[in-house]
Amino acid sequence: MNITNELARQRNRHAAERTLMAWIRTCLSLISFGFGLDKIVAAINSRNGAGAAHAQWSVQLISVAFILTGVLAMTAATHQHRRNLKRLLREDFTYREEPSIATATAVMISLIGVVALILLTLGATAR
Repeated sequence: MNITNELARQRNRHAAERTLMAWIRTCLSLISFGFGLDKIVAAINSRNGAGAAHAQWSVQLISVAFILTGVLAMTAATHQHRRNLKRLLREDFTYREEPSIATATAVMISLIGVVALILLTLGATAR
C-alpha cells in the first residue's frame, strides 16, 4: 500500500463523513418541520377555538409525511455510509454507482407537496 492510495482513501473517508453530516442536517430539518408544523397549527386552532376535523387531519398527514421522509432518508444515508466505509477498507476498492438518496428524498417531498395541494384544494372547495 503506497502513501498516495492511503491519502486518497482518507480523503474519501472524510468526504463520506461530510456527506453523512449533510444528511443528518437535512433529515433533522425535515423531522423538525413536520413536528413544528403540527404544533403550530394545533396552537393556532386551540387559541381560536376553531379547527375543522378535515384541516387538523390534513396537517397531521402532511406532518407525518415530512417526519417519515426524514426518518427514512436518515436510515438510508446511514446504511449507505456504513457500506461505503466497508468498501473503502478493501484493497480492491472500486467506485460503484449507488441509488440516489437525494433523488428519492426529492420525489418524496414532491409527493408531499402534491398531497398538500390536493388537501388544500379540497378544503377550499368544502367551505
